[in-house]
Amino acid sequence: MEQVQVIGAGLAGCEAAWQLAQRGIPVALWEMKPRKKTPAHHSDLFGELVCSNSLRSDQLENAVGLLKEELRRLNSLILRCADEHRVAAGGALAVDRLGFSQAITDAVRSHPLIQVKEGEVTQLPDEGQVIVATGPLTSDALAQAIAQRYPASGYLHFYDAAAPLVTFESVDMDSAYFASRYDKGTPDYINCPLSQEEYLAFWQALSQAREAPVHGFEDKNVFEGCMPVEVMARRGEQTLCFGPLKPRGLPDPKTGKEPYAVVQLRRDNEAGTIYNLVGFQTHLTWPEQKRVFSMIPALKNAEFVRYGVMHRNTYLDSPRLLDRYYRVKAEPRICFAGQVTGVEGYVESTASGCLAAMEMARRIQGKAPADFPQETAIGALALYISNESVANFQPMNVNFGIMPPLGYRVKGKRNKNAELSRRALEALDAMDLA
Repeated sequence: MEQVQVIGAGLAGCEAAWQLAQRGIPVALWEMKPRKKTPAHHSDLFGELVCSNSLRSDQLENAVGLLKEELRRLNSLILRCADEHRVAAGGALAVDRLGFSQAITDAVRSHPLIQVKEGEVTQLPDEGQVIVATGPLTSDALAQAIAQRYPASGYLHFYDAAAPLVTFESVDMDSAYFASRYDKGTPDYINCPLSQEEYLAFWQALSQAREAPVHGFEDKNVFEGCMPVEVMARRGEQTLCFGPLKPRGLPDPKTGKEPYAVVQLRRDNEAGTIYNLVGFQTHLTWPEQKRVFSMIPALKNAEFVRYGVMHRNTYLDSPRLLDRYYRVKAEPRICFAGQVTGVEGYVESTASGCLAAMEMARRIQGKAPADFPQETAIGALALYISNESVANFQPMNVNFGIMPPLGYRVKGKRNKNAELSRRALEALDAMDLA
């Protein structure tokens, strides 16, 4: 049987390769590392760009929690590795980044039907079945080749940002405390309070801090889901207090009162030695990050093991290009998967790779499409990115708003969401995926 070419070994590419191989289909998985890396890459492991908190809520009252449960039931490699390397994070699925990436890499490289090929792919193959899962960091050469091949798709891009990491031992716990908002889940977050005077000094410094040069970057082009914290600060004195520094539900045990503002830190590895500044995606210069973020009292002596970085994300105008199976409508032997399709988020990327591979396997084996219904999270996401009525297409996280309403009233938002999840899982379990 001819190999399927999977281009890109991020979460979507690894998931796609795994799903194909598990169905007896040989795969050639192309990865440009270690021969070529982008500024965001630091190791040779697959899935290395996932932050400890990237996989988000694990609750079925949240759409991404539902999507994760669907992926578990579809025997997702990525979810299996995430569950095996999860760290405490209240109601969220957080992972030990190194253990998670290593597990994915080991599973993919050891699979007898997956051949990992190292090197940059600069052109789409002219024949054979192909899944392009190069993600938000598609190389310039391949991005240009895709744009030239499908000029009507309106190739687009936006900018994404990553938050800094600090060591736990460098956090001044005399100025911080463990708690989760409104005591939900377990108290896994380190909370760094600021008085009004401390906050205003921090806000002013952050608003005026020097940014690293990013070609073509403008505030209006920042994707709202990962807006740099300095851009948020410039939008108003109180903006941060209603965003990442929101103090609601986080009373300081020393005073029993809510601080004026709170910076939260979330565990980034299983050992709890490294923490992520929640909501502090940034593209400030590294010296400015050190200067400004050290103004937070609990971080006055913080050791930064990674500074925030800014990098380009690239995505397609998918409703004009792709169908519900992530296939190119005009060239169905080629599929796209991951954030390049406009699904926003690592779980969503994994889901696109899973669905694209499952459907490709069914076509190769002469089976009818599975047609995941819109009632499921994985189906709703695929139907959204292929919906031609979406005129001004923007990247989308999975959410209950893209699923059909229940058709009957349920009191309370959490109860309604739980009912939507119950309906989705029943629909998924009823499908014939053999």
